[in-house]
Amino acid sequence: MAEIGEPGDMEEVNEAQGLEDGSSLKSTMERNGKTQPDSPVKEKKLWMMEQFMESVKRVGERSPLASNSKGSKDRPYSDQEGDSIDPEVTSLTNQLPPTHSPNRSTIGDSLLKKGASIRQSLRLVGNKEDKTLKKVTLQSLTEITVEEKSEREQEWEKKKEEINESYILPEIPLTPLSVMQINELIKTEVLEEAHLNLLSLRQEFQRERKECTEEAFPMELAKKEKDLSILYRAMQEKVKEIVRDSKSLPSHNKELLMHVACIIQEEEKREAEPGGVVGLGGWRDAWMEAVSEGVEATLKRVHLDRPEQNASWLAIHLGLLGKAIVENLEKVKGELQSSYPPSFNVFSTYMSCYHGAVSQHLSTLQQQVTDLKDYYSLLDWIINRYESEKIMSSPSLRPAIEAEKTGLSLKEGFLDQLKGTYCMRAKEDMRALLDKILELENKDIWIKKQAPETDDEHFLNSDIHMDIWTTVKSNAVNSKRIDANLEMSVVCSCLEELQQFPKRFETALSCCCNSVENPSLWADYQITYINSFTALKEHMEGYRESCPTQVDDLSREVDGLVHRLLQGLEDQFENDVRPYFRRMMTKKWLSTDEDFQQLYSRTEKLTHRCSQMRPPYVQTFVSCLHYYVVKEYVSRLMKNNYSCKNRKLDKAATKMRVQWDKLMGLFEEKTTHDWLHPVGYHLSNIIGETNKRDIKNHLKPLVADYPDISKKHLLAVLYFRGLMWGRERRVILQRFTELKRELGTAGNIGDNRRALFGDMQVTVTNTDCLAGMPFFCLFPDS
Repeated sequence: MAEIGEPGDMEEVNEAQGLEDGSSLKSTMERNGKTQPDSPVKEKKLWMMEQFMESVKRVGERSPLASNSKGSKDRPYSDQEGDSIDPEVTSLTNQLPPTHSPNRSTIGDSLLKKGASIRQSLRLVGNKEDKTLKKVTLQSLTEITVEEKSEREQEWEKKKEEINESYILPEIPLTPLSVMQINELIKTEVLEEAHLNLLSLRQEFQRERKECTEEAFPMELAKKEKDLSILYRAMQEKVKEIVRDSKSLPSHNKELLMHVACIIQEEEKREAEPGGVVGLGGWRDAWMEAVSEGVEATLKRVHLDRPEQNASWLAIHLGLLGKAIVENLEKVKGELQSSYPPSFNVFSTYMSCYHGAVSQHLSTLQQQVTDLKDYYSLLDWIINRYESEKIMSSPSLRPAIEAEKTGLSLKEGFLDQLKGTYCMRAKEDMRALLDKILELENKDIWIKKQAPETDDEHFLNSDIHMDIWTTVKSNAVNSKRIDANLEMSVVCSCLEELQQFPKRFETALSCCCNSVENPSLWADYQITYINSFTALKEHMEGYRESCPTQVDDLSREVDGLVHRLLQGLEDQFENDVRPYFRRMMTKKWLSTDEDFQQLYSRTEKLTHRCSQMRPPYVQTFVSCLHYYVVKEYVSRLMKNNYSCKNRKLDKAATKMRVQWDKLMGLFEEKTTHDWLHPVGYHLSNIIGETNKRDIKNHLKPLVADYPDISKKHLLAVLYFRGLMWGRERRVILQRFTELKRELGTAGNIGDNRRALFGDMQVTVTNTDCLAGMPFFCLFPDS
């Protein structure tokens, strides 16, 4: 019987490859009647065939597809190669029937089946102790395959538990596979086999290179160097692809990463040797680049709405981003880290890549941000959330996270720029809010002549101060969560914008409400906004410690507006009651109460409205109103419009006392000018005194309470009483002069806090022209 390898062709091998799974090489040899080689040539052929079978064996054993995993990725097979691959380069495997499998799974299965059959046959033939061929049934072969698979899984689990720096490089084949075959192994991710053959091809290149000089560099050697470069590029790209997709691979395919680590370590040792990667960076750098690209791809897959699609687009995206980061780092810690030797610093590398990729991602997001709430979400996520237990300091990442840097790798000045933009946006939003307030007040209140509402304390109220204060407070609270200094900057910016608002509001109010014909409604508007801006000022006082200058400036503007509103309210009242005051202390006044009733009614209405004004301006205004009413009422005595005589004196004094009681009753317990109350009673006592000589007895309390009263004011009062000349008049004036001297107030107005008569104009008819004449001239017959 002839031995294997006797024919010059490879028909027996092809026939063996065509057998079904479980068939042995024995039956083939028996059919051909061949058992032993006849010559050294045939022995060499047999040795070459055995080398090929060993390669096929390694393909089957190391292929990640051998377990028919569902996680294996099918990739289309292409027959086209680059121009640099020499189509003439062949090996023993080129003589095999071409396989036109549509995907790598079919290729792997075919190689596995053929390799298992031939490997079993060769194992039986090569046994020197027992030359007897045994039949191996399909059942036995299946049991062996399952057993081998179980052993590989146990071995893999053991490797996962304990990975160290050392590794044993399998024996490099003496004769490499063809470039096409190595390239196919790379494509199908049979990395260990592809790398060993690539090393073999590299060694072959190095041997041939040593044998020739640079001047005699053959074309075939140049092609081989080019093929090596292309294969190394393909290998490096495949390694990067596997690393990029490593977090999404099924856990049992993580063995690929162990091959990747071994390839990187081995290639680092051979960097200086010729035939390696030409024009590419180091393998470790390529690995880190792939890790970074994988991280960037992970971030890009996080769902992101457009701002016009969802108002909360950024907050939602950042929440999902944090969740994705934690989940992926958990996979790195639980799965990927155990696939590499310690020197790779896998977790640290992934952490560093996440810091860089997230920083770049945030920089891109910042370009889409326009709203204040989105600026806040971005700052809050960077400063408060990223390094917190919600993301980088998550308990699920401990203890691996404890030794790592958990901060972002932001560009210099990025955070300060973001804070500055946030502050500027807060100021812009404040101005937009103030514009909206003016628009709504005009649209809903002023144009419709809508009466203001009252609050729970029965004060006339507008919500503008609450809208402003709520916005400022919200900005302050939110920015404080980010940075105390940012809080101060934001509040100061808001107050600076708010400083211009009182004048803008006053202008808008005047333009829109000049046409208000109802004085009562106009007064209600003025009181309402006095209350609102007073409350606004009180709210802003809470920020005096952090922004003293801005609070002072705003307070001055508010005080100015309130003063002008109060003055407008007073001017309106004066214009309203001036006609009725003009007819006081006249003959008509003495005979009718109509004018006084009108005066009293209007004064009563205004004092009642003042009860709807908030402190402290209510007392100020009521006191001013009180002073005005007293001054105008008393000043009518100084006009010399009417002079009472005889019986009318008592009627005038009584009427003055009654009216004075009613007027003072309106201001009782509401005014700070209670010192004004006695003046009406002092004057009515002088007017109503029936005995002229006793008038001088009423002067002392008048001068004591109102030291600014002058002689001309007293003369006007005496004129109204009808005492225009005579001895009694001179005695009264003399007593007045003595009292002024005694009280030390002669020639001055006395206590400025009680100045009533000093600004009071007097119109006096000079009756003192007869005072210097002799008595006999006045009465010649006496």
